[in-house]
Amino acid sequence: MNKSIKETKDVKGFRPRSVIYATEMDEEFGEAIAEYYKAVWKERENGLNMKQKHLLVFAIACSKLNVESALKILERLKKFDATSQEIKDAMMIAAWASGIQNFTDFSPKILKEMEKLGF
Repeated sequence: MNKSIKETKDVKGFRPRSVIYATEMDEEFGEAIAEYYKAVWKERENGLNMKQKHLLVFAIACSKLNVESALKILERLKKFDATSQEIKDAMMIAAWASGIQNFTDFSPKILKEMEKLGF
């Protein structure tokens, strides 16, 4: 297994399924996906930090009703010391972007998990 593929686990704490599946198909394709993954999540000077990036993808996951992904991101947000209010702000942005019905659909599971994680 190539170094870049292994490094994706360091970036997020787990090996992304896209990298796993791509590698199963073709090692070079897996490497390309791993490099892309690392580039997206790299911290850059004057760019978004890891907490901000996770808040952004959390809001996107909520707005797309991808609750399973949002719950996983919530765990990462805990590790990056996100506050309860930052998460709630991201949820409100998701509601704004996707509509109140989506908020009604994703919020119960998210709020329950926030309580469980101690937010």
